Amino acid sequence: MRSAGAVFEQRACDELQRAGLTLIARNYTTRHGELDLIMRHGDTIVFVEVRHRLHASHGDAANSVTAGKQAKLIRAAELWLAAHPQQAQHPCRFDVVSYDGPTNDARMTWWRSAFDAF
Repeated sequence: MRSAGAVFEQRACDELQRAGLTLIARNYTTRHGELDLIMRHGDTIVFVEVRHRLHASHGDAANSVTAGKQAKLIRAAELWLAAHPQQAQHPCRFDVVSYDGPTNDARMTWWRSAFDAF
């Protein structure tokens, strides 16, 4: 059985591909953190963080991407760009795809350019 995280990452990937983005990589892991999805939207490299919250008792899924989490994502993206210098000349953005609610009925929200780094 796939983990809930993998299920929501695949859902997000499918939805973003339907919206015209192209998958470059998934689950790029460094000692600083993991990038769930790396995609291309036109000429832009898009680093996508996928979050799910079953209950809103601690805030919604998008709010779980704290400043500390953003810093880890930015550092991981810097390392990915350093490892792929041909991509480093392209503009970049950070998107968050959040799912709130039960797995089979979670509401998706796509936050384009959710935070800035570069």
